[in-house]
Amino acid sequence: MTSMRIGIKLSPQHTTLDELRAVWQLADDAGFDSCWTFDHFASIGSDDPSGDVFEGWSHLAAMAEGTSQVRVGCMVTGNTYRHPAVLAKMATTVDHISNGRLEFGLGAAWAEVEHTMLGVEFGTVRDRLDRLEEACQVITSLWTQPRTTFAGRHYQLVDALANPKPVQSPHPPLWIGGTGRTRTLRITAQYANAWNAGGGSPAQIAELSAVLDQHCADV
Repeated sequence: MTSMRIGIKLSPQHTTLDELRAVWQLADDAGFDSCWTFDHFASIGSDDPSGDVFEGWSHLAAMAEGTSQVRVGCMVTGNTYRHPAVLAKMATTVDHISNGRLEFGLGAAWAEVEHTMLGVEFGTVRDRLDRLEEACQVITSLWTQPRTTFAGRHYQLVDALANPKPVQSPHPPLWIGGTGRTRTLRITAQYANAWNAGGGSPAQIAELSAVLDQHCADV
């Protein structure tokens, strides 16, 4: 029987680092299984994106250092914001800081305003999903292989080194977030260890889960 694990997700926006530290420490002391941040450069959840928001991965590194038991992660990282080789190195660093407690969340990204204001290519949904699939291949290869050469449409690596490897073997659990039935859930089945549905009614989640089960069977 699979046991239920209980985690909490915090939004590092409209708050202070002292408040965030206090809640992460509470989660660690209280025995929660996991604690998560998010990855955004403008505040979300309202029509005004100008509120204070902290960067996800540097915040995650600090929280990893400030805890000792709870598993830590970013739910989810916007793949378009960083080259996957850079992200793989960042994630490995957090896995070492946390002594192997990292859960690695990745998604195709959706917040167009963040791309527009930073001059980051947003592209079509297909573009972002193509990037996500290539990133999954690049990151897992860098985590597990001595050197990586990759010739994709969006990313190209030549004999790339990525040392040290993560603490966790073969690598930190990879979570993919999203609900697209055709591509996102297929990529999840192909590359991920876990799926983040990101909300919905029990009936909706059950239906999506059945789609994911079929993709898993297919691959």
